[in-house]
Amino acid sequence: MGLNNEEAEGNTQFAEMDTGEKRLNELGYKQELRREMTLFKTLAISFSTMTLFTGITPLYGSSLLYAGPASLVWGWVVVSFFTWFVGIAMAEICSSFPTTGSLYFWAAHLAGPKWGPFASWCCAWLEAIGLIAGIGTQAYAGSQTLQSIILLCTGTNKDGGYLAPKWLFLCMYMGLTFIWAFLNTFALEVIAFIDIISIWWQLIGGIVIVIMLPLVALTTQSASFVFSHFEMATDTTGISSKPYAVILAFLVSQYSLYGYDAAAHLTEETKGADKNGPIAILTSIGIISVFGWAYILALTFSIQDFNYLYDTTNETAGVFVPAQILYDAFHGRYHSATGAIILLFIIWGSFFFGGLSITTSAARVVYALSRDKGIPFSSIWRKVHPKHKVPSNAVWLCAAICVLLGIPILKVNVVFTAITSICTIGWVGGYAVPIFARMVMEEKNFKPGPFYLGKASRPICLIAFLWICYTCSVFLLPTLYPISWNTFNYAPVALGMGLGLIMLWWVFDARRWFKGPVRNIDAQNGKV
Repeated sequence: MGLNNEEAEGNTQFAEMDTGEKRLNELGYKQELRREMTLFKTLAISFSTMTLFTGITPLYGSSLLYAGPASLVWGWVVVSFFTWFVGIAMAEICSSFPTTGSLYFWAAHLAGPKWGPFASWCCAWLEAIGLIAGIGTQAYAGSQTLQSIILLCTGTNKDGGYLAPKWLFLCMYMGLTFIWAFLNTFALEVIAFIDIISIWWQLIGGIVIVIMLPLVALTTQSASFVFSHFEMATDTTGISSKPYAVILAFLVSQYSLYGYDAAAHLTEETKGADKNGPIAILTSIGIISVFGWAYILALTFSIQDFNYLYDTTNETAGVFVPAQILYDAFHGRYHSATGAIILLFIIWGSFFFGGLSITTSAARVVYALSRDKGIPFSSIWRKVHPKHKVPSNAVWLCAAICVLLGIPILKVNVVFTAITSICTIGWVGGYAVPIFARMVMEEKNFKPGPFYLGKASRPICLIAFLWICYTCSVFLLPTLYPISWNTFNYAPVALGMGLGLIMLWWVFDARRWFKGPVRNIDAQNGKV
């Protein structure tokens, strides 16, 4: 029997459709967002979300203090190795499910009809919590860098420089958050253009810092100091156990080496997403692994006086170790802080671009969850801007929650530790759900995309899952002893309360109506 004209035209359009859009339609979703991003633009956003400086810089000082340079330097290598397992496992799933909901959508389909709704519920909320807290980590660290820039520009801590008080620090935090939200209300091509600037900013800036810093420093540390020196600061940290100190020294690497799922959040807007999504994920990990280690080595080799870095009477008030390393290098050779200020501005730019990209990703997750009615007042948050075709309401919701997370800055000294822990556990914990589901599902039920691991899938997923569980566990640990209100890592309490409420909502209400990703297209005939 022949096809009528409408059927023939529909089949022709489906055949000419982008491969990512075709797979999206097969999964039951119509194309709503504008699909115009190339591999390079997607890679730029993914790379900007991970960022070269934003993970390492704020935690470098504390990780160096716990166990000395060797644990910090080799910790990056160890964490990078296991991160590849997580990235490869996620790349395979991304190739099969190129949707904006990414992890949340993957969990629902991989877990099957019985467990799918619960799996997607857990994954969506973990991911949303992690990403929104991630905006906070970028805003806090960016404000910390700006605080050091202002201090050095107005005269150092020893020469009457201005160290921003807590209220001004909070204003800088809120200002960055609102700027990122404002920029994310424009068309996606504006964000993509800024992120292209970001990738060159970080690549060129990273090369400049990695090469220039050791050359400018009057003296450099020996290779034996950098690669084999182990030193604990029990009097400062209160930690006397060597294994525990090494575990905490690894935190900077575990915090830095994630965020590569950003490419997956943009797959509905990426051309050929079933191929380009996995490529962007793995390329981001490769670039950050190499450049991140080089950045750590540059900082560590350039240390002039290890103990002076933490002295509260030094030029940077002992609040930001990388700033003191830069100051010592440039002031020691040129008797001026100008070079240090310029390099700090490059680092600050990295925080700015990173926060902008994480805001983009967070809004996409909230939009996807709202589209499937998994968040209160979903009808508001799932609205797409009629002109710019971006989820602007979801953007501003993320910004508002991020500001609330930052308010304790006024009274609490360990805000960054808590926000970092919440971010990492939520973000990386969200990876565990689809990876575990992929590991235990029957192979015949998995429809592979162009990137397929075959028999290697299960062992890779197992290693990735165990590594994620370990990572989430260590971020719940106390980081300073003795434990007091000023040193208490309240992330376990905050996460326990938040996830507890979400689970109670599931048990008493949501499980009756939440079914996971909701199809908005009839896959049989292509009708909305």
